[in-house]
Amino acid sequence: QVQLVESGGGLVQPGGPLRLSCAASGIILRLYAMSWYRQGPGKQRELVARSSSGGSTNYADSVKGRFTISRDNAKNTVYLQMNSLKPEDMAVYYCNANRSPGLDYWGQGTQVTVSS
Repeated sequence: QVQLVESGGGLVQPGGPLRLSCAASGIILRLYAMSWYRQGPGKQRELVARSSSGGSTNYADSVKGRFTISRDNAKNTVYLQMNSLKPEDMAVYYCNANRSPGLDYWGQGTQVTVSS
């Protein structure tokens, strides 16, 4: 059974940092593209950052230079380091593992609230 468990969300002040973690079980992380998505209030889910199985990364324009996705294949864990957080970053953040259309898995999400 595949499980993706996000952690690290919470309340942070504008300008502050936060690091999200996604612990995977039931898959071999290094074989999967790992991504972070987010869904803000009244908004559609959007891609934030992606780490391919080959190691390349890409980011949404809105987070470039502030967010960093990384992975520890030995620990089967992917991270999202978020710096200089803005109120518009507030959302539920979801971890996604994808290898093919039939091998696509989601975590339950973790809430990030940016507020003073």
